Amino acid sequence: MDVDGEEETPQTHTIQARFVSDVGVEAGPPLDLPVNVTKEQLELILNALLKNDEPTPYLFFVNDDEVRESIQTTLGAKQLDVENVLDIVYQPQAVFRVRPVTRCTSSMPGHAEAIVSLSFSPNSLHLASGSGDTTLRLWDLTTETPHFTCTGHRNWVLCVAWSPDSMKVASADKTGEVRVWCPDTGKLLGRPLIGHKKWVSCLSWEPYHKNPDCRYLASAGNDNDVRIWDVVLGTCTKTIAGHTAPVTAVRWGGSGLLYTSSRDRTIKMWRAEDGVLCKTFTGHAHWVNNLALNTDYVLRTGPFHPVVDRSKSYSISDKTEMQKSALERYEKVCPDGVESFVSCSDDFTLYLWKSSQKQFITRMTGHQNVVNDVKYSPDVKLVASASFDKSVRLWRAGDGAFICAFRGHVQAVYTVAWSADSRLILSGSKDSTLKVWSVKERKLAQELPGHADEVFGVDWAPDGSRVASGGKDKVLKLWTY
Repeated sequence: MDVDGEEETPQTHTIQARFVSDVGVEAGPPLDLPVNVTKEQLELILNALLKNDEPTPYLFFVNDDEVRESIQTTLGAKQLDVENVLDIVYQPQAVFRVRPVTRCTSSMPGHAEAIVSLSFSPNSLHLASGSGDTTLRLWDLTTETPHFTCTGHRNWVLCVAWSPDSMKVASADKTGEVRVWCPDTGKLLGRPLIGHKKWVSCLSWEPYHKNPDCRYLASAGNDNDVRIWDVVLGTCTKTIAGHTAPVTAVRWGGSGLLYTSSRDRTIKMWRAEDGVLCKTFTGHAHWVNNLALNTDYVLRTGPFHPVVDRSKSYSISDKTEMQKSALERYEKVCPDGVESFVSCSDDFTLYLWKSSQKQFITRMTGHQNVVNDVKYSPDVKLVASASFDKSVRLWRAGDGAFICAFRGHVQAVYTVAWSADSRLILSGSKDSTLKVWSVKERKLAQELPGHADEVFGVDWAPDGSRVASGGKDKVLKLWTY
């Protein structure tokens, strides 16, 4: 107050700041900005500077901290430096938007035992589910009805994997047998792939940009070995031995490397062409349960970019074009061919690694129980992990920094899946529910009850159109908005 009893007008400090993209490109000259400039105002200024025809949503960071309200609240008064130009790093958010699923459109019975695994095809036109009833089922997504029941397995079907061209689907069972099916006829392609001595729990196809014929498939499981199959000839071209305990995950990377995680507490990296061991990554104190590559999403969707109209179907003559498109997408995520990956373990931790170095980048701690699943967001900026501690945690992909924990499940969380625009996370739990979490709001966006028992498998269609879930109650559910 001054002597006359009138209130003084508070002075607003200004700072010199410039907008810099997350790859270091300046969006224009430094500007004088009030310190209390809000996130919304920053978005308006940047859209004007970049002359965007349509306003694009952005995230802003100052000294690695996200600007949620204003620069002042992000920095705190003490850290204000009026002498130097402040760098405001901006990241565009995907404009392709996936709406949160809100309702169940179909409950499809058919399986006679628990549904253990399910997966949408890369082009989002098919859905396959594997069950304890020894069958693989293919579902018609247009009518939301059962399409084919693929029989032949003699024990639980533990995993399913689509070839990157969506023309074949592989399934593997507890006897160690792998079968490849045609989604359009439900018939077995070639002969069963026999060689594993114990159950097979993970499958991975060679990426599309490496081979558009989608001919090679890697499988691994409880006999500690990885096998590479030529699905056309029905023969095993390579047996890769080196793990001393069951293999829990196999990923075929985009630069010709195979990554495997195992209960022997290690992750190994192999050259796919000759099976030579390149590196062994150690650090975990207990079983390694799963792996996620930063290229998983682009390798999964390959030439089927969800932003492109999904009704567009390619003919075989377009293979060169499709391969080119798949390679471009891969190189965008991984320009130097060096892939990053995250491993999760029974030791309650996750580790962030780079394929080019043996030492881990960081150890990600915070979960209070077994970490069962981990997935990179499609835009490769975030990582989500699911744990038996009933929570889903969100991490920054670049350095493994913890962002937030999503709590709401009342039992173990088994699995997570991302929406194609990286804005939403889906989780499936022992508590019989699915939940959709908003990354931006950092809270629950939608609760999806309906299953009568534990949910073992969830998947979000790569084009964002729907969600599928299945579990102990033997019912496959489809959800949409």
